[in-house]
Amino acid sequence: MRRRTGFAMAGVAALAWGEWLNRRWSRALVGSSGGASEAVVVLGYRNPQSTANFINRWRVRAGVRSVAADNVRDTRVIFSGGPAGSRTAEAQLMAEYAKSVLEFDGTVLLEGRSTTTWENITNVIPLLEDVDRIKIASQPAHAFKARVYLRRQRPDLAEKLVRADDYRPGEWMVAKPLLALYGLWTLRGIRAGEQKTSL
Repeated sequence: MRRRTGFAMAGVAALAWGEWLNRRWSRALVGSSGGASEAVVVLGYRNPQSTANFINRWRVRAGVRSVAADNVRDTRVIFSGGPAGSRTAEAQLMAEYAKSVLEFDGTVLLEGRSTTTWENITNVIPLLEDVDRIKIASQPAHAFKARVYLRRQRPDLAEKLVRADDYRPGEWMVAKPLLALYGLWTLRGIRAGEQKTSL
């Protein structure tokens, strides 16, 4: 009985830790920039098949729901990702899913050359120059890493970062401890001074 209780408590603690860490990443390095125009950057994930895979479909949903309901006209959604693992760019697969399945009819731009997160940011910068707000949608640790990269490459544009709707309490709850562990591994190159929670 004690062993079961111990396992249950450990499980609850792991779920709470995963939830907390993902929430923290989703709020790191974002401000409250105002203005009418915004860009939502959706980062692709390796996609060997001819349609958007599970992770890319979720990222597209997170990106589309990040578009303010009253601001669709002034928002561009930028899908970023090259043909990593297939002939078709991840950006194209994600855009097709957004339009055909989610019926998103807002402005869509494609960046179809990037094969790394650093390249994602480098290649979308020209598409971000004239907007007032920038949102980056992905799993929270990955989006945080991309915000760090934007800050390294263009600190002036990083001042425009605001939070995307890529974290919701309870969503992916069982997977969040694993996502948190993976996130910690992928963020090992981020310096401590870059991990403060706001700009």
